[in-house]
Amino acid sequence: NTRGFNSTSPVRSLQIIDGVDNQSPGLNFSLGNFLGSCELDVLKADLIVGASSAYYGPNAFNGVLSMETKNPFFQKGLSAQIKTGERNLVEASFRYADAVKNKNGNDWMAYKINGFYLKAYDWVADNSNQVDGTDFGVTNKGGYDKVNTYGDEYNATFDYSELSKNQPWAFPGLGAFFRKGYAEKDLVDYNTKNIKANAALHFRLNPSMQENSPELILSSSFGSGTTVYQGDNRFSLRDILFFQNRIEFRKRDKFFIRAYATNEDAGKSFDPYYTAILLQERAKGSIKWGAEYEDYWRNNILPRTRVLEFPQPVVVVNPDGTFKREFDYAKSDAWLLKYQDSLTLWHQLAQNAANTVKTTTPFFEPGSDKFNEIFNDITSRKSNKRDINSGTRFFDKSALYHVHGEYKFTPVWTDLVTVGANVRMYRPNTEGTIFYDTAGTRITNSEFGFYGGFEKSFSDKKWKASATLRMDKNQNFDWLASPAASLVWQPDKINYFRLSFSSAIRNPTLSDQYLYLDVGRAILAGNLNGSDSLFTVDAFRNYLTTLDKKFLVNAKFVVPGVRPENVKSAEIGYRTTLWDNTFLDASYYFSIYNNFLGYRIGVSATIDPTSGFPGNIQAYRYAANSLNEVTTQGFSIGINHYFKKYFALTGNYSWNKLNTKIDDPIIPAFNTPEHKFNISISGRDVEVGKLKNFGFNINYKWIEGFLFQGSPQFTGLIPTYTLVDGQINYSVPNLNMTFKLGASNILDNKQFQTYGGPRIGRMAYFSILYDFTKKI
Repeated sequence: NTRGFNSTSPVRSLQIIDGVDNQSPGLNFSLGNFLGSCELDVLKADLIVGASSAYYGPNAFNGVLSMETKNPFFQKGLSAQIKTGERNLVEASFRYADAVKNKNGNDWMAYKINGFYLKAYDWVADNSNQVDGTDFGVTNKGGYDKVNTYGDEYNATFDYSELSKNQPWAFPGLGAFFRKGYAEKDLVDYNTKNIKANAALHFRLNPSMQENSPELILSSSFGSGTTVYQGDNRFSLRDILFFQNRIEFRKRDKFFIRAYATNEDAGKSFDPYYTAILLQERAKGSIKWGAEYEDYWRNNILPRTRVLEFPQPVVVVNPDGTFKREFDYAKSDAWLLKYQDSLTLWHQLAQNAANTVKTTTPFFEPGSDKFNEIFNDITSRKSNKRDINSGTRFFDKSALYHVHGEYKFTPVWTDLVTVGANVRMYRPNTEGTIFYDTAGTRITNSEFGFYGGFEKSFSDKKWKASATLRMDKNQNFDWLASPAASLVWQPDKINYFRLSFSSAIRNPTLSDQYLYLDVGRAILAGNLNGSDSLFTVDAFRNYLTTLDKKFLVNAKFVVPGVRPENVKSAEIGYRTTLWDNTFLDASYYFSIYNNFLGYRIGVSATIDPTSGFPGNIQAYRYAANSLNEVTTQGFSIGINHYFKKYFALTGNYSWNKLNTKIDDPIIPAFNTPEHKFNISISGRDVEVGKLKNFGFNINYKWIEGFLFQGSPQFTGLIPTYTLVDGQINYSVPNLNMTFKLGASNILDNKQFQTYGGPRIGRMAYFSILYDFTKKI
């Protein structure tokens, strides 16, 4: 999270490995290191904070994480690592690289092979809190909608609370009730696995020039595994596959032309949320289930309430001879309070009855043979139908193709000029399980862009200016410009002042344009061409309760088609060295956002002109842009202090603030603590008595609580929390080995880091690294 407005699907940040975009070609979110290189092959990782479209393209909206792997011409040899730890963690990886010389003794070809394997038992998402914004919570005797239980959502036909207010004697204590649902742990596989491999061939076309030779690279990467991914729902990714192939021709600091393709296969992945709904519907439809719940209450509980003297209405005669009904509401409230335990038991009995009686297919208990049979049937069928026999498996064999070229030259009028261009094509293929590519419909989406920039030093190199302009065009949207400029002043050897302006655009993702995903309570839909004739949710809910058409007057709205969002950001920074051993860097930014991409929720329905009854009711969540402008600002400072030859004390603090207070559901969640800081102390090559080569690091983190806004199901407060990480290592140079013992969250302070996900606890580990790598 670099500038806020982020999520568990970080579409506003770009992640690249050796210049290759590491995003899923179908859903367009970065894959973390699921497909990336193994730890042993990573040379460095650069974090570029803020709007960066000028050089990196449309998705570099908040920032860029750029990773570079080791070149086999320069890092040769064998390295291997094994690691074990808590939660059944087992990890193994290796890297081998070498070069082949020609008859003149120069390296002309180099190659490397990487392999990685990991398995562990993930933390369980078992949050039983009430879903944010729902009307009934833990005190409701008939149940409530829990965060990590699915299929227990509110259903208006199960809500007798209005009747209980107006006629308490009709169904005393019934109120609103909920289906049992299924806990996430009964539906997903928490046995996380990840296998990945990479092989690359590097050719020097003029070996005598060594590192200055033009170089041809052929690289192929593979990633596969099982894990749980959180987006709008929690998704169980099982045996998902990714393939990435790259060919690149380059000359260091001069030019490159790079082409790559990413292909994915969703494997056996499915949606647990919708699976829970279908499991219950296969057992018994909600209408029938609710009716049987009510029947049990009427026939078995209502007589008990009367035996226990629940107050009844009394008919009295008015002086004019008319009749009226009187009811003692105070006595009714006192009775309900007195029999709280009985009401809890009675609701449990009614739920048990509705789950079993009058049906040949009772509630499928997790772990039972019938549950396993129906569960396997549902999760093996594609989720491209909307009926009781639908499935929840995703089919996704999407692909991304990208070509990027760049050239640098040094004309006499400036220090450096860089020009470049790229073209990209997305080819999603989901057979209607994610996008609307059904019935032979094939979706393709292409975009291209070009850029140019220069750098110029003057006044004895105390001043350095740069400027860049990029133009991008997506097939569905107009040309967009991303200018950037910076000015750096170095008055002496230790002080640097910088001022910059940057901008970025973000094209709507394939999901924003083409999504059509049934998640049970609603259909999540892309919105390339706009949609109309939708009712607001509140108005339609009021209409369902009363059938009074006044609630539908002015209740319809239109959602225009999506368009790109953009940001403009200004930043000022300062870096200096103090006392030859302390380094300080501080910066402040102010950003302006327009056309934020978010969502609008509405209901589509037909209204019978005679009876007024609604039909064909369907809730939709459409991608949409906000009309409001939003500003943010932030400040950060970092200090590194080195002392006593071996040790370093470091710390950093950041402040991020959403300035604009707008009650606009389209504005995506900021999802960023206002204040957070880290403090760490570390040592390397430390001598302890006669022993040498010890190292250690201890890091303390403090994160202020904030509201995490994900999907409606996964919105809630992340409380303030602290973490302590630490590790100690010992190297044996003669054996080329390093032993490490460490733990993240040493104190096992279990905390949510994303709402709807699990509480993350301690991860202690021990690793052995063998590294015989010749660095050239």
